[in-house]
Amino acid sequence: MTTKTGVADARNLIITGVVLMLIGDLLFALNDAMGKWLVASFAVGQVLVIRSVGAFIVLGPMILRQGPMALFRVEQKGLQFIRVFMATCDVALFYAAVAYLPLADVMTFYMAGPIYIAALSHFFLGEKIGWRRWLAVLIGFAGVVIALRPSTAMLSLPSLFGLAGSFAFALSLVMSRYLRSTSDTTLVTWQTIAALITGIVLSIGHWQPATLIDWSGMLLLGIVATCAHLLITRSLKLAPASLLAPLQYTLLLWAIILGYLFFDDIPDAQIIVGAAIIVVAGLFIFHRKNLKETIPAEAVPPDGH
Repeated sequence: MTTKTGVADARNLIITGVVLMLIGDLLFALNDAMGKWLVASFAVGQVLVIRSVGAFIVLGPMILRQGPMALFRVEQKGLQFIRVFMATCDVALFYAAVAYLPLADVMTFYMAGPIYIAALSHFFLGEKIGWRRWLAVLIGFAGVVIALRPSTAMLSLPSLFGLAGSFAFALSLVMSRYLRSTSDTTLVTWQTIAALITGIVLSIGHWQPATLIDWSGMLLLGIVATCAHLLITRSLKLAPASLLAPLQYTLLLWAIILGYLFFDDIPDAQIIVGAAIIVVAGLFIFHRKNLKETIPAEAVPPDGH
């Protein structure tokens, strides 16, 4: 009976992790669209500063709940610093790229993230990936390329920003899994502080006046992004990174839906074919992953954050 209960609990944890990742991806899709709109009129540094202030609207009560001193009681400070650095590079490089490239092009680079994550999880987290899932991940990425049709600007400096940002994003997610005993609040707070500092430096000499709508948009950007980070950080503590990584492909599906709802963009046949390939590949990967995998009790922080 105890064994069956443990298996059921493990299954529930994994399913919860998957659901949180899917919701987090939706919020990130909203964040991406809002970010592109803002950096078209304002410097990346200014957007990062106000975005970080907005993030603390969400983080403030959580920090008070766990106690401010808990932010300094962290495991493996070296890895924590690297994770914060990678998360900051991810955000800054994304906005730098999307300021000059179409959102679809930048998302193409970021859709390579699951491939990086699967490889890194295999070597650093001990999450073994079978050849069938490796093949499915590669096929899924091929679907992304088919659907988004990268432009000739792929070899430009902004495209390099996108590639570097996607790799930094993948590394930050893998480290979130590795540092899963650290509370979500602590993980997201430090990366927000780093983004704030980076934004202040980058905005020197580039600060511009803005309307109330613009300020509100930047604050909302921080709120949405922080909620997405918290959901994805929690999901990585509940389910293996190699299982969650392919779910990042849903960003493409949300981009199609949001594009239709807010910009009246109707996907053509090529996008539909690419999206179908991505969905099939993702479902196959999910099917191949054994949901009966045991999740150790220490994988979930006892503080409830």
